[in-house]
Amino acid sequence: MANQHSLFPHRSKSDGVSFDSRRSFIRSTFAVMASALLAPMARAGESLWTTYQTPAAFVAEAFRGSPPPPKVISGPTGPVHYWRANGRTAWVIEDLGKQGYQLTTAGFIVKNGAIESAKVLVYRESRGEQVAEPSFLKKFLGARLAGGKLDRNIDNISGATLSVQMMQRMASTVLALDARAG
Repeated sequence: MANQHSLFPHRSKSDGVSFDSRRSFIRSTFAVMASALLAPMARAGESLWTTYQTPAAFVAEAFRGSPPPPKVISGPTGPVHYWRANGRTAWVIEDLGKQGYQLTTAGFIVKNGAIESAKVLVYRESRGEQVAEPSFLKKFLGARLAGGKLDRNIDNISGATLSVQMMQRMASTVLALDARAG
């Protein structure tokens, strides 16, 4: 006999399990599956906005606690801040790893036209955070510009190709700006 109070009056309880129980089971199963699938995404979101060092702390460290006043120069995508003293220039620059991603903030120190230090300050992407590791960043030390590009090959990191390219762009930009700021 059909249940007249059900949304689906053609369903019956003949097998001993009500339609509402089945629907509840299906909803519960779906909720468990959805949370299992979405949990890694939430964890990936937690890695967003990783601050390794604030820009202010980077600049203070670069000049042993006494940074000179900041200067601004026009970069390819807008103003870029830099600090210059004692033959060294500290740069704080931002770039995108991929269109639609969040900006990554990096700091570079340039001396005599070569990169003396490279750091990822704030990383805001879900993948590619390996570019913040010292073992990767040391590949930039001593790099100079040659024909508008770095004078050395920076090896890719599996799964972080776009982030590696972003770091190369930022390093090249900083060296070009440093030459221009003279």
